[in-house]
Amino acid sequence: GKTTMKALFPIAAVLLLAACTPDIDLEEGKPLKPLTLTTKQQTFVDAGNDFSFRFLDEVEAVTGEDYVISPLSMQFLLGMILDGAKGATADEICATLGYGEGEAAEVDAYARTMLDQLPAMDNKTKLTMANAIIVDQGFTLNDSYSSNVREFYDAEVSNLPFSDREGSAAIINKWCSDHTEGLIPKILDETDPDMLAYLLNALYFKSQWRSKFDVAATSEEKFSYSDGSTGSVKMMRQYTNFSYAETDWFQAVNLPYGNGAFVMTVLLPKGKFTTEQAARYFCKNSWSDFRNSMMTCSVDLWLPRFETAFGIRLNDLLSKMGMPLAFIPEADFSQMSPYALCLSFVRQDAVIKVDEEGTEAAAVSSAGVYKNTSVGNEAPPVIFHADHPFVYIISEQSSGAVLFAGKYGGKKKVQK
Repeated sequence: GKTTMKALFPIAAVLLLAACTPDIDLEEGKPLKPLTLTTKQQTFVDAGNDFSFRFLDEVEAVTGEDYVISPLSMQFLLGMILDGAKGATADEICATLGYGEGEAAEVDAYARTMLDQLPAMDNKTKLTMANAIIVDQGFTLNDSYSSNVREFYDAEVSNLPFSDREGSAAIINKWCSDHTEGLIPKILDETDPDMLAYLLNALYFKSQWRSKFDVAATSEEKFSYSDGSTGSVKMMRQYTNFSYAETDWFQAVNLPYGNGAFVMTVLLPKGKFTTEQAARYFCKNSWSDFRNSMMTCSVDLWLPRFETAFGIRLNDLLSKMGMPLAFIPEADFSQMSPYALCLSFVRQDAVIKVDEEGTEAAAVSSAGVYKNTSVGNEAPPVIFHADHPFVYIISEQSSGAVLFAGKYGGKKKVQK
């Protein structure tokens, strides 16, 4: 009979806004320091940022709705997958990530650096990253692969009986919940006995605006949707100094968190330009040059308080970005296990809530591997009224590494 292939590779990114809570250290702020990277690793950051904006552009192109994604979570997941790949399969994954062929060892060292440094950059920001590989009972990964992912990704490697579909799924879901502070309680309904392993990456981020919005200033304001109709949103407001820049296509403002190690950049399209054009801008223009060109201005800032939930299947998108081999039985994942066939599916699920206090975010990326059964600035003050759809990017300030990116379009509530 014909073997059917169903496969799992959910990724969930959740971005939720949180008020002050005890798990963020509100005592003396940590001094702002850049990431310490080798010259080679800095080229990886640049490659990673190129990947982030290509990923953002592709998601923007295929979805008409609000979305939020985590390019960094996807890079960690693909890094662990790359360690298990050989030959053309590995070359395609490297190329998709923007690295040279045969650079898996350097990719691992870069991932290790990011895991070590990012969480410690700001004591007013809580950032945690976790990785795991859950293998079906009775099957094994190669020792060299297991030790690699443990060493470079701190990955937990363990076994579960996938034939106990609901019981094993409950354990995997609990791992996701535990590593996202409960923001992502579930990624699987049941495990699939055709699967050799589930690969998981969880990224959790929670921080406060350096300059919070006064709740009393928030009010209902008009918002124009991309289809030309209008509605109303809860609009937060503040008038203060922010880094600002603009191009012919959009205005951009930086909202720093905590000590400034992490920042949200809001890209607000101008005139006839769209979020799609804003999302694509950094596929052709340098993200780091743009960030360095931003000038401090006093800004009359209006930004909606918003909430978005999103999910997308990514097999076609990642294939289009350059790694089609990974998803077909001709793939070579023999570095991972003699039993590894190919990737089954990739998805990303996300939620974001933004309010006056700060931002809370989480992402879970997971993969199932089949068994082988067969610009310029203007003089102040700047008016920045986000009363129409915009794109936002949450990044690490010194490297520009993109943790989360998304679009808010003021999506109308469906009438019940």
